[in-house]
Amino acid sequence: MAARFQTFDDPPGGAVSRPRVAALRDEIARLGLDGFIVPRADRYQNEYVPPSDERLAWVSGFTGSAGLAIVLADRAALFVDGRYTLQARDQVDTDLFEIVHITETPPDAWIEKALREGQRLGYDPWLHMIEGAERLAKACAAAGAHLVPLEQNPVDAAWTVDRPPPPLGAVVLHAEKYAGEPAAHKLARIRVELGELKAAAIVVSDAHAACWTFNIRGSDVAHTPLALATAIVPREGRPSLYVDGRKLSNSVRHALAELAEVREPDAFAADLKALGAAHATVRLDGASAPDAIGRLIGASGGKIRRGADPIALMKAVKNATEIDGARAAHLRDGAAMARFLAWLDREAPKGKLTEIDAVEALEDFRRDTGLLKDVSFPTISGFGANGAIVHYRVTRKSNRRIAPNGLFLIDSGAQYEDGTTDITRTVAVGRPAPEMRDRFTRVLRGHIAIARAVFPEGASGAQLDSFARSHLWAAGLDFDHGTGHGVGSYLSVHEGPARISKLGTAALKAGMILSNEPGYYKTGAYGIRIENLVLTVAGPQVDGGEKPLLAFDTLTRAPIDRRLIAPAAMTADEIAWLNAYHARVHKELAPLLDAKTRKWLARATAPLRRPAR
Repeated sequence: MAARFQTFDDPPGGAVSRPRVAALRDEIARLGLDGFIVPRADRYQNEYVPPSDERLAWVSGFTGSAGLAIVLADRAALFVDGRYTLQARDQVDTDLFEIVHITETPPDAWIEKALREGQRLGYDPWLHMIEGAERLAKACAAAGAHLVPLEQNPVDAAWTVDRPPPPLGAVVLHAEKYAGEPAAHKLARIRVELGELKAAAIVVSDAHAACWTFNIRGSDVAHTPLALATAIVPREGRPSLYVDGRKLSNSVRHALAELAEVREPDAFAADLKALGAAHATVRLDGASAPDAIGRLIGASGGKIRRGADPIALMKAVKNATEIDGARAAHLRDGAAMARFLAWLDREAPKGKLTEIDAVEALEDFRRDTGLLKDVSFPTISGFGANGAIVHYRVTRKSNRRIAPNGLFLIDSGAQYEDGTTDITRTVAVGRPAPEMRDRFTRVLRGHIAIARAVFPEGASGAQLDSFARSHLWAAGLDFDHGTGHGVGSYLSVHEGPARISKLGTAALKAGMILSNEPGYYKTGAYGIRIENLVLTVAGPQVDGGEKPLLAFDTLTRAPIDRRLIAPAAMTADEIAWLNAYHARVHKELAPLLDAKTRKWLARATAPLRRPAR
């Protein structure tokens, strides 16, 4: 059998952090600093970073996908959001690190109180975005302290033993039958945009944007087919693509050389300086470009024109080929999910399955499609109290048996060349308690509210986010994560700029794929999340209406557990949506399934009846 895409090894305990923090403090003192900021980031600002760039995990023991630590001579703090507060306490030595909820006390607010007059706080400008560095500098100034950019990262100087080498995954061409548009056309569109923005060039610092622009993919980070690369695209003249030449076959190098100058990453900084020395006006997104890029261009005389990265929006709006691919990927993924859910229903009541068993079985069902390239993120497989940990990752130590009576939450996704999937289902094992059914139904009603939403062009995810929460709010409940994120096309499962969130300010546009995933989590007891991916499409237009309307078309195909629904709490329209969704699931998946699973699917998608009043 092929190697698993996921492992269940226990991360190192917090005890290993003590000598590492001591080594880092020695480096900080040697540099004449009073502290250093350790973000969970690489110079490409990826969500998933190569093992060689897991500096935050090395220092603190925390392995979540988002976080930041500040290490001073006499104290240290780890900042995480609501997804990771429980995980951080389990992984981190709390005698060394104070665990801080990042939305309640942002790092800049903590800095203002923690630093003293004249102190110097170091940071690596390649690992912080321009706007983030500005906030940190302002906080330091408010405390009378100084934020100091460093040319060498002190974590790198301290991390001298067992550091993995940088990744060298082969770069491959992403075929036009999947991409839907040749790279030359994308570059032409970018140049038109630069003309409208009155910029001489754009620096493509996001590796996802570089991969999209040049129609390449790679394997440099886990679960995302990403080639670590950057680019400079001028309005006139040839672009430059910066990628390690050891990753390129002769045929791939030849294809890329027809589009751009292919250069080594070591040349990037010098070329940025040269761009500045030419007094070029350069487009940079302060929310995604590393601070080092702005410094290199600005210090050598260039003019930075800040604004949203236009490539991010181009990438987010899927073309017809990508949309057709997403539909095909979700259909095969839905068949794999149906086989898994049918298997789970047969086996879980026996009380012998574990969370790891479920992860491995689902991966096997997806492998059976013959087209699986990878999972799109580590599967969240949590029974009972583990399901209440929003970004729980099962390990051999935490692995729980799935047994009656409780809730099992599984959040997973797949990478296929024609599309990326992400789906969460919460399943009743045995008899669910009335409270569980009430909470599940409230989450489902919020999910349906998003799925049925009709909204004007230009509306943002922030304007829709409360639709998913209103039924929870009515009971004094909520969930501590966004309702939805953008999804790439055989790229990152988490893609900007659009999201359905309190912070989602980007306008939603037809062609964007987002998740719809409200939830509820009772710490120490159970978790609930219902997630489908949706495609933004033209909505039903209203006679006399003054604005074009948009709506969502649900892409995911898998049953939602009817046993957890309280029909009396739902409206007729909500039940009608659920029944129509299940009818579509049955119609499209049944031909792809074996006879036993078809029988299960027929029961799982049977119409729900609202009791007479």
